[in-house]
Amino acid sequence: MDTATPSTTPDNTSAAHAAIEPSILYFGTPVVLLSTENENGSFNLAPMSSAWALGHVIVLGLGPGGQTAHNLRNRPDLVVNLPAPAQWPAVERLAPLTGRTPIPVDKRGTFRFEPDKFAAAGLRPEPSERVRPPRAAACPIQLEARAARVQPDASGAFLIVEAQVLKVHADPRIVVPGSQHIDPAVWSPLIYNFRHYFGLGPELGRSFRSQTPRQSH
Repeated sequence: MDTATPSTTPDNTSAAHAAIEPSILYFGTPVVLLSTENENGSFNLAPMSSAWALGHVIVLGLGPGGQTAHNLRNRPDLVVNLPAPAQWPAVERLAPLTGRTPIPVDKRGTFRFEPDKFAAAGLRPEPSERVRPPRAAACPIQLEARAARVQPDASGAFLIVEAQVLKVHADPRIVVPGSQHIDPAVWSPLIYNFRHYFGLGPELGRSFRSQTPRQSH
């Protein structure tokens, strides 16, 4: 969206706002599972919820001490797997795990080391075509990518990764037949909304810039 409209209540009157100080700002971002390669040639799978796309570049926000950040500093290949809403239990099974050993100081007492993240999540790896890390087979959308830039964020507390997407895989059931378009009426990402999992609701409208063919459902 290129423009914004004022926040209003359903009756179209201005809402009174409260000044708050939330501990996190995960306001409805998609969950992704990142596949990366470990030093010993095995693979790590990690959930994260700070991701957005600009063209064919995916921007990721990561903690600097985790195994994914360690891997991408040295081995830039990755897969950005987008799970469906029903797969949130698999994501949550990964949430308290780390592939880093020894466990980073800021994760001790909360996270535990797990070398086989795919098995722990109950997900099957399948080979990628352009990068070494595998795809998560059950995820409806899988983006093979390569990190072009890994650098600290403005606060110094996180890493910003800019990754170029090399190949897109999609479950044919979510693709508009005869096209290259994901059908937004069929596909719903898993959304991480202030540390709670959600899917999308019914379509409300369509941007004038949409190029997706109309489908009857």
